[in-house]
Amino acid sequence: MANLKELSKPNSDISDYEWRITPNTVKAIIDRLQQLISQKQQKLDTLQQENKWLRDQLDLRLDKPNRAYAPLLPEVLLWAAMGLVLTVAGTFFPAYSFPAPWSWFSDGFEVQTLGVSYQVGAVLLIACLGGKNAGLFSQLGYILLGLLGLPIFARGGGLEYLQQPNFGYLLGFVFGAWICGWLAFQTLVKFSSLIASCMVGLITIHLIGLIYLIGVYFLIGLGDGIESLWSGIVIYSLQPLPGQMAVVCAISLIAFVMRKVMFT
Repeated sequence: MANLKELSKPNSDISDYEWRITPNTVKAIIDRLQQLISQKQQKLDTLQQENKWLRDQLDLRLDKPNRAYAPLLPEVLLWAAMGLVLTVAGTFFPAYSFPAPWSWFSDGFEVQTLGVSYQVGAVLLIACLGGKNAGLFSQLGYILLGLLGLPIFARGGGLEYLQQPNFGYLLGFVFGAWICGWLAFQTLVKFSSLIASCMVGLITIHLIGLIYLIGVYFLIGLGDGIESLWSGIVIYSLQPLPGQMAVVCAISLIAFVMRKVMFT
């Protein structure tokens, strides 16, 4: 009974006098009810935590095809190797466009060259699929093998390629692939975000290429009958840019579909 008398008031609205004259039987019932309420509240808190965990797991499963994904190191190395192979192959395969279906009856099914190869497309595709590190490693390997003498550049290979006006665009592959891969994995998988990432990567490639082109022009000249800097800019940047942008649109769609399929 002494313990019951020492019980604290369940509510501050009850005066000390009212609590003192409250029968011990009632106090015992109130104390038991408070214990039951406390136990029920603990169970409710536990259920709420479990429910939150289950909702989080369900959200992850439902959103898995869309959420940003960070490739692991083995995947990065695999994508880098694939990127190296695709970049080498894309260097020697010209890109073509196909006529719209509604023009097949009047003009026939005749493909037209875009004036560029699939090289830039391969660089940015691997960045979109494997991430920034895969893009970086693949292009570092590509440049290193070419400078060591393997004829994997458009005009051969070897250290003398450093004097070529277009070598800066190859250097741009390293930076363009990295920034494209970084942007491609910053947001949910959307076609708009992937094409924006590729466009930024393409712009980066041309900026690095132009800087190198200007440096070569003032140091040793552009050669090949190119007498002015503007002519070099037109030949190496402005002329291939429309075709490269068309390739970028195509590989952005391919990357979008592959990301949806592979990461589902």
